[in-house]
Amino acid sequence: MKEEFEKMVAAGKLDRSQIEPLVQLTTSGYCMHRSWGFGKITTVDTVFARFTIDFPGKPSHTMDLAFAAQSLKPIPKDHILARKASDLEGLRQMAALHHLELIKLVLKSYGGRATVDQIQAVLVPDIIKDDWKKWWEAAKRELKKDGHFQVPLKKTDPIIYQVKEVTLQDRLLGEFRAAKGLKARIAGAGEILKNAADLEDKKTAATEVIAALNIEIATHQRTQPAVALEAIFVRDDIREAAGSAAGEGELNAQSIWSQDVKLGPLLDQMPAIKHRRTLDSFKDAHPDRWVDIVRATLNVVPAKLCRECAQLLIHEGKIDLLKETLARLISQHTASSELLLWLAKERSDAFADILGPEVFRAMLSAMERDQFNEKRSNRLRDFILDDQDLLVELIGSADLEVIKDLTRALQLSPCFDDMDKRSLLARIVKSYPAIQSLISGEQTKQESNLIVSWESLERRKDEYTELVQKKIPANSKEIAIARSYGDLRENHEFKAAKEMQKLLMRRKHELEAQLVRARGTDFANPKTDAVSIGTVVRVTDLNANNVENFTILGAWDSDPEKGVISYLTPVAQSLLNHKAGEEIEFDMDGAKKRYRIEGLSAWKTA
Repeated sequence: MKEEFEKMVAAGKLDRSQIEPLVQLTTSGYCMHRSWGFGKITTVDTVFARFTIDFPGKPSHTMDLAFAAQSLKPIPKDHILARKASDLEGLRQMAALHHLELIKLVLKSYGGRATVDQIQAVLVPDIIKDDWKKWWEAAKRELKKDGHFQVPLKKTDPIIYQVKEVTLQDRLLGEFRAAKGLKARIAGAGEILKNAADLEDKKTAATEVIAALNIEIATHQRTQPAVALEAIFVRDDIREAAGSAAGEGELNAQSIWSQDVKLGPLLDQMPAIKHRRTLDSFKDAHPDRWVDIVRATLNVVPAKLCRECAQLLIHEGKIDLLKETLARLISQHTASSELLLWLAKERSDAFADILGPEVFRAMLSAMERDQFNEKRSNRLRDFILDDQDLLVELIGSADLEVIKDLTRALQLSPCFDDMDKRSLLARIVKSYPAIQSLISGEQTKQESNLIVSWESLERRKDEYTELVQKKIPANSKEIAIARSYGDLRENHEFKAAKEMQKLLMRRKHELEAQLVRARGTDFANPKTDAVSIGTVVRVTDLNANNVENFTILGAWDSDPEKGVISYLTPVAQSLLNHKAGEEIEFDMDGAKKRYRIEGLSAWKTA
C-alpha cells in the first residue's frame, strides 16, 4: 500500500507526511477515533482516496484518507480491542482457562498498566458475561502469586505488568517498606498476613514486619491510640500466622487502654471490621468496669457502634442492664438520635417491652436537639420516613389518648416539613381512623355514632384500660423472655406469645374504633309516639299468637332473659319508628317473622 500512497502524493491527493500513518492504519486494519471509538477498516479505496470503517453505531462509515491520517490512531492486531473484533470466542476461552494471560494482554494493550475499572470496562460484558466479581477475585489471587504483576492496595491505582519476575514475598515486603505512615504500613502488613501461606519464608518476613510495627506502635500509642491498637492487632495476627513468640517489652492492647483513652472516640476511628475485637480487648483490659463504660458509650457513638456495644452486652449476659439503660435514656428523653436509630433498625422481640410510644417521643426530642447541633444528622428522620411500619409499630401498644397526644406532637414538630408530616399522619390514620377528626378538625359523623348506656360504656373503658396497661405490657415481657430461650423455630413459648400479641392488638383496635364512636346516655324520657331507643315495646307474635316484651337499649346492652336487646339487632331495627297497631315483617335466622305492635312505654323517666 505504501507504493499506492506514494502515487497519490505524486498526484497531489496526499501530503507526504500522511504516508506513514496511513501505512500503519492499513497494516493493522484497526483504529481508534476520539469521538466514535474503536473501528475496523474494511476497505481502502485509492481511487476516491478514502477508507470504509465500521464504528459502533456507524457501520460502513467513509472517511477521506487525508483526514483519517490526522484523526485516527492505529490499533495493533494484538491489542485487546482488535482481538475482541477478530477472535472474541478465543478471548472467552482464555478468560475461562487462563486468567493471567488475559490480564497480561489487557495491560500490554494499555502500555503495561491499567486500573481494575479499566480492565472491567474492556472485558465486561463481551468477554466475561457472568459474575465479574467472582472472576476478578479468582484472577486477583493468581496475580498476587505471580511475580510479573504489581497489584496495588488501592483499587484506583493501576496494576502494572513487569517483565522481570519478583517473588511474592519480595514484592509485599517492598510495598511494606515503601509505605508512608503507620496506616499505610498496617495495610501493607494486612496484605502480608493474607498471603502468609504463599510466602517463601514467612518467619523471616514476620520478623521484619513485627520489628517495624513495634517501633511505629511506640511512637503512636499516645498521639494516635486507635492506629496503634490496629497495628497491635495486625502484628499479633502475623506473629500467630508465623508461629513466633512475643518479644520482651512489646506494647500490647492493655498498654493502650491503660492510658486516658475514651472508648467511644477510639471505636469510631477503628475500621468496622475491628470494632468487635476492639471491644473485646477493652473488656479484657477493664474486667471490673467495662459494663458501665460500654453502657455509657451507647449514647455517644454512631448507630453501627451502638449495635456492636449492644451485641457485646447481650453476648456477655448483660441484656437486662442494656434494657435498663435504654429505658432510662428513653424515659428521660436524653437518648441520642443515633442510639434511637439503632433501636429502630434492630426492633427485635428482645426489646418488645421497651419499644413503645415513648420511643417515638424520645425520637422527636432527639431530632429537635440535633437541629442545634453543628454536626447534626438527618439519618433518624430519614429512617422514620422510609420505614413504613416503624411509627405504627411504636404506637401500637398505646391507648387512644396517648396516640392523640403523639399526633399533636408530630403536628407541632419542627423536624418534618408539611409534606412529610402528612405522610406520617396518613400512616397513623390508616391504622387508627379515630385520629382523622383530630387531624382534619372534623367531628365524626352522627350516623356513625354508637348510642350506649353509661354502664356499658364504663365496662368497655375498663376493658380497654386493663388491655393497654396490663395485658399488652405483660405480653411484651413474655415475648422478650420467650425469645431469650433460643432457637425461634422450635420455641413454642415464643410462638404462643406472638399469637396472643396478635389477638390483644386486634381487640385493642376494635375497642378504640368502638369507644371513639360511643355516645353515652341514660335513655330517660324517650319519645313514645313511635318505637325508639329507650322504649319498652309490647308485641304479638302473629305466627305463634303469643305476646312478647322488648326493651330496646344501647348498642352494648343485652339481657335476653329480661327482654333487653340492642337497638342494632334485627328485631329492634325492624321495630324502630313504627307505631302502636302497625304490623311488621322481617327475616330472622332464615325464617319470616310477623309482629303487631300492641303498645309501648318509656323504659325510664326522669
